[in-house]
Amino acid sequence: MTEQHDAAKPSRIGIDLGGTKIEGLVLDGANQVVAGPYRVATPRQEYEATIGAVRDLVRQLDGEFDSGLAPTTIGIGIPGSIVKRTNLVQNANSVWLNGKPFAHDLALAIGRPVRLANDANCFALSEASDGVGSGARSLFGVILGTGCGGGLVFEGRLVDGPNGIGGEWGHNPLPWPTGDEIPGPECWCGRHGCMETWVAGPALERTYAEAGGEQLAAAEIARRAEYGDAMAQAVMTAHLDRLARGLAHVVNIFDPEVIVLGGGLSNLSHLYETLPGAIARHVFSDDPKVDVRPPKWGDSSGVRGAAWLWQDTTG
Repeated sequence: MTEQHDAAKPSRIGIDLGGTKIEGLVLDGANQVVAGPYRVATPRQEYEATIGAVRDLVRQLDGEFDSGLAPTTIGIGIPGSIVKRTNLVQNANSVWLNGKPFAHDLALAIGRPVRLANDANCFALSEASDGVGSGARSLFGVILGTGCGGGLVFEGRLVDGPNGIGGEWGHNPLPWPTGDEIPGPECWCGRHGCMETWVAGPALERTYAEAGGEQLAAAEIARRAEYGDAMAQAVMTAHLDRLARGLAHVVNIFDPEVIVLGGGLSNLSHLYETLPGAIARHVFSDDPKVDVRPPKWGDSSGVRGAAWLWQDTTG
């Protein structure tokens, strides 16, 4: 990278802090990856060690550039959100981050300002900025992995709201529940019947096991359904119906032009064929239009979106 290139198109670091791994890369001004991606294990239950791991990953990415040409900004996606009045982390399933001034402590450790956002927000921002939702006025990004979350983007800007929880879809209750879906499984947040307990990867695996099957990974359940296993097919049908009901609420409130699926379950190809019609049945419109797409950047959407945080004018 030359000094002229850096001056015209400053590069920026993105970090995706997950529950099991931390990923980092550098994007240049043309949104090309110029360093990384690198991955390290997330220190479990250790706040100071987590700060140290992120700091060391930033230093590794900085080290690929000549003196004076290091990336100018650092954006970090976290599995939670920030309380705007106190700047403390809330709602993180990596519970050792909750109640801590994570952005402040990271900035001190790294020696540079950082911007933090929910990891689902980063995913949505990435796909809206230069992914499958580029050019759309509004987008809802859905995470269907070990957890369940979402992010809203409108006219290129994140919509997080005064409580910092815009798009936090995974902890709304399942809409239009049937009798056997009440009160629903207990969620780690302390409530029952959250969307996360019905449509995330572990929820799909639990439903299959409770139906009398083995304890199988979600991908294997989907494979068995594809090859005619009646129990697996029933479980996948129930999962699709619950996912459709939950997303129909989002459409009825936000009405996004594009819905993008992320996380491990986004690799289930049948969702893109059948989910739009299943959602449409619950949409409050005479002529419902629902556009569900796979992510352009796959597993890298979150870390790319973190790098985009300094481009998003909401800060």
